Amino acid sequence: MKRSATALAVMSFALVLAAPAAAHAAPARASTAAASSCSTWYVNSNGVNFRTGPGTGYRSVGLLYYPDSGTRVSETDGWVKLRLRYKSRTGLPAGTTAWVSKSYSNPCLPIDLT
Repeated sequence: MKRSATALAVMSFALVLAAPAAAHAAPARASTAAASSCSTWYVNSNGVNFRTGPGTGYRSVGLLYYPDSGTRVSETDGWVKLRLRYKSRTGLPAGTTAWVSKSYSNPCLPIDLT
């Protein structure tokens, strides 16, 4: 009986030690899923061209500034097509749809928790 009680105590202690690690692992998976399903993209720089097509050879319809944002319509070859959620800082109306380079944009709004 004493051996069973000792074994039970050791297993309970092991579960207590493992619980914090499991608690930290679950949110990481959830945040990864949330980031991959985020349809809102934010401009991460200032003076970013908002273009009529996915490439620098296309005409710019205006400039975007951080934190202008839009809903992702589509993506191709390092470019994302956005529909502006609100009037941009330079006056482009909400609903304007054009392309921005992925190198000047991020899905979801990055948050600094430090």
